[in-house]
Amino acid sequence: MKLTPYRTFSICLIGMSLVWTVSCSKPLDHPQMNASTGVISDQVVLTEQDGTSWVPVEDAVQSLGLRMQETRGDKTNIGYTDVMYEIQNNNRQAVSLGTPITLSKAPIRLKGHLYLTTESLSQLLQTQMRWDKNQRVITLGHLNDVHAMNQAPMQVYRSKGFQTLNTSIDRNALVDYARNFVGTTYRFGAGPYEETNTFDCSSFTQHVFQHFGLSLPRLAKDQGKSGIRVTKSNLKVGDLILFSVPGRFKTNAIPGHVGIYMGNNKFIHTWGVPGVQISNLDSGHWAENTLFMVDVIK
Repeated sequence: MKLTPYRTFSICLIGMSLVWTVSCSKPLDHPQMNASTGVISDQVVLTEQDGTSWVPVEDAVQSLGLRMQETRGDKTNIGYTDVMYEIQNNNRQAVSLGTPITLSKAPIRLKGHLYLTTESLSQLLQTQMRWDKNQRVITLGHLNDVHAMNQAPMQVYRSKGFQTLNTSIDRNALVDYARNFVGTTYRFGAGPYEETNTFDCSSFTQHVFQHFGLSLPRLAKDQGKSGIRVTKSNLKVGDLILFSVPGRFKTNAIPGHVGIYMGNNKFIHTWGVPGVQISNLDSGHWAENTLFMVDVIK
């Protein structure tokens, strides 16, 4: 495969972009949104003789306000505060919003960077993507989530390896245990806490509930299917709260973040700095982006 580099390109997004910001004086309690169009320049797009264009995955992902983490086995996780897409170098098999897919072309690694064709990247992110070789600009539309959560969670997740609803859990004890981890470092795609001493949003909730004998799936989107959906007026201590990824999806139907309700309109969760933290649910960013709530204890 003969590839020819273009000198530069820009990635322009249609809609809102997200900026992950850390304040030196006071850490922010949520990801900040930037209303301007995201632009990345001075990167290299490679093209085959047949016109197929290859895009650096990391730059495209970051311009969408998402995170990327390379793991063992040359696998790569992509998501918001939780993993939403999974790819592997030289492998056409991938996972997009929890659904296995086959990419038109496998990712390749060049000079230490992972590349995907514009077609494969569109398939992975479920969005329209176009490379203008004359203007050296790539445009990306909103990510698609239309079919991601078309089934409301009405019963506990019953896949092999996960337990059913546990009525013996002391909800207050569960929240007290979760509180012990306030300040624990956040790491996207975190491994088991016993090995890494870090959490991402769903590994944190998984760890807390596992301590009380209830096994939850690893990812937020699956944890959202693991219990009985409840309304805010019926929220109980220990219920899971699922949040959307603001501004990036067409309908904001897929969970990209999860936390545990503590009572008094507060919940405990983790992202960014300072890691595990307690936030308000009754106003501000998290109130505006609450997707739904589920009771996995009942």
